[in-house]
Amino acid sequence: MIARDERGIPYVRGADVFELAAAQGEAAAHDRGWQIEVDRRRAEGTLSALIGPAGLEWDVFARRARLDDTARRGFASLGDEDRAFVRSYVDGMRRGMREVGVSAPEFADLDALFGERAPLDEWPEHAPLGILHVAHALFSSFPSLLFAEHVARTLGDEWVDALAGGDDVEPASGSNAWAVHGSLTASGFPMLAGDPHRLFELPGVYQQVGLACDEFDVIGLAFPGVPGIAHFGHTGHAAWGITNALAHGVDVFRERLRPVTAAPAPAGRGGAPAPAGRGGAPAPSRDQGGHHAYEALGPDGWHAASVVRSTIGVRGGGPVAVEAIETERGTVITDLTPLPDGEFEAWSVRMPARSDRDLGFAALLPLLRARSAADVVAAFDRWVDPVNRLLAADRAGAVLSATVGRAPDRARAERRLPLDGRVARPVADRRMPQAVVVDTVAVDANERPTNPDVDLGRAYAPPHRDHRIRDLVDERRPGGVDELAPIWGDVRLGGLDDWLALLPGEGDAGPGAGPSADADADVPAVRRALDELRAWNGEMQADSPGAARFAAFREALVAGIAALPELERLHDPHPFGAIFDPWMGARGRIAAALPGLLHSPLLAGCRDGLVRDALAGAAARPPEAWGDEHRLLPLHVFADVPGADDPGRNLDAPLAGDGETVRSTGSTPGVTRRSWRGSVARWAWDLGERDRSRWGVPFGASGDPASPHFADQLAEWVAADPPCVGPAPGVPSAGSRDGAGAPPRPARTPADGADAPPRPAPTPPVE
Repeated sequence: MIARDERGIPYVRGADVFELAAAQGEAAAHDRGWQIEVDRRRAEGTLSALIGPAGLEWDVFARRARLDDTARRGFASLGDEDRAFVRSYVDGMRRGMREVGVSAPEFADLDALFGERAPLDEWPEHAPLGILHVAHALFSSFPSLLFAEHVARTLGDEWVDALAGGDDVEPASGSNAWAVHGSLTASGFPMLAGDPHRLFELPGVYQQVGLACDEFDVIGLAFPGVPGIAHFGHTGHAAWGITNALAHGVDVFRERLRPVTAAPAPAGRGGAPAPAGRGGAPAPSRDQGGHHAYEALGPDGWHAASVVRSTIGVRGGGPVAVEAIETERGTVITDLTPLPDGEFEAWSVRMPARSDRDLGFAALLPLLRARSAADVVAAFDRWVDPVNRLLAADRAGAVLSATVGRAPDRARAERRLPLDGRVARPVADRRMPQAVVVDTVAVDANERPTNPDVDLGRAYAPPHRDHRIRDLVDERRPGGVDELAPIWGDVRLGGLDDWLALLPGEGDAGPGAGPSADADADVPAVRRALDELRAWNGEMQADSPGAARFAAFREALVAGIAALPELERLHDPHPFGAIFDPWMGARGRIAAALPGLLHSPLLAGCRDGLVRDALAGAAARPPEAWGDEHRLLPLHVFADVPGADDPGRNLDAPLAGDGETVRSTGSTPGVTRRSWRGSVARWAWDLGERDRSRWGVPFGASGDPASPHFADQLAEWVAADPPCVGPAPGVPSAGSRDGAGAPPRPARTPADGADAPPRPAPTPPVE
């Protein structure tokens, strides 16, 4: 049975877990038929057959990485109950697609655009595993490792740490989560809250859902196309939420390959497949009319690599052939670069989901059945990728923090650059430490852990969001989930003091003060801009002229640094493949490294001149408010399809916040002020009365642009004030749900914070 509340959110019921799974799949197909079909095709590497050439780069990556084969292997490795659970979900998806999903307007729009109908295939049983794999495939550290390799090759090893290796060189937008122990809440029960940060995909990446059967009654945020609830859920007895641990969860190997002559291949249908190299050059990793076998050089010499050949059907274009190569270390996910000796260089990744034939689906049913924080942690022992930081709590008052997932046991120095596949071998996964008990407040915000046992990454987000959330919880002492909006909505710029420290002193503001300064600058205007920045309160409010002036200053710094002769080669083409272009953009990576990059000895000689020139550039901007250009940029697939009508074009709401604020609305300074990443959901779980919990998403429950629930939550999201969950439609209000068996409420101590203890030392941010 599927019921819906006033926002169109589905509440699904079944007699048992299998009937429930089928109904959840049906609801997902009804609400998100277009979205789940796109994600299924992303996993299979067949997106181009639906949307045309706009899907080709992804399809090449998906086939090289063997995402679909990994999903098939993972499905075959599931236990009987988990496999039946997934099958039931797919049965419901198939039914829902036939009933409603196939009528999503995007399918008809594409048929009209290409002048032909593209029939939809039957969903395979392993499709949900592929969809979850797609959600995480590029959500790990390996694209940043490839960027570090690009830096080392173009600028030299001395630039790697400055641009790709510290805590101020990763995009600040990550995720937030915090836990407040019941001794500090009005109800005496714990509360959890947070907001995951990802791309602003349209429809949204998460679907609010209620799931109930004879065993459990759960609410949470599900991935459309995946059964159960993985990241954020509340069972009535226990609740949880995660953030990304920014761990080194995937090894990257620099591979040396050599071709071994094999029999000629027959020409593809309609002639030889199109080449896919950069600049018109043949791509060695693509079939050019003849098959090749490959050997890869490893610690024990040359060994045969596995090669799978396939042809991508491109709607409105010709077929493209792909060779998917896999060495003993991992799948080759980049273009092949020819070397003078006739061999090739490429890069492979070793994903735990593939090497272990496990995508973490064994965690899903135990999470739905969890009745305690310990049950949640035990369920996440089965989680695989990515490595997450987990906060869990229960009605008995327990609050736990843990690190979950699988990561190779590599020393910190081995996480800096891709490993040399000629000498490096795969290693076992690191054993994750036990969960930590939280007795006051815990905050996770992608910062570097203080506990070395869970310091599994190389570069982390700056600690600004972590510190700010702790300060806000300490100052406001929220007693319940209805008091959290000021935390979600906080727009104070992280690292403000570091930015202000760059500004010239009171007597040194003019452009003539340094040899790099712009001689044509309007000196009075520069002084006014400098005064405006000094007087600014540091809040990135949408209506703030000071925030806009700061943004202009930051953008000018990015442009100035990007134009330095020392960084000229950073703009060189990279050898990895077009799918990785977003990670290789020089301006975007420079912006992410500020302001710390300006304190690097590598830029010491030109820093003052860069700052003065940036002030002149900022002063030249006309008066404006931050929200004039800092607006939401929904990312619908149609935005990349020429001639298609983008459903997100009118959802460009002005936004407060920034990538370095708790209210995450990240852009790319120096490239665009449009916000394309940030809080893709907000959630707060009340362990005392679940119906009082809060949840919200940027758009709405439906993926249909014609539905009243396509974007009806946008205004509440912009206000950073998610709505109350409330009772399930047609179901009596349930706090615990009925509170049966709940422990007595502990008294809140101390009352109103009058004699509250000082803010606790940072809890080791373990997930």
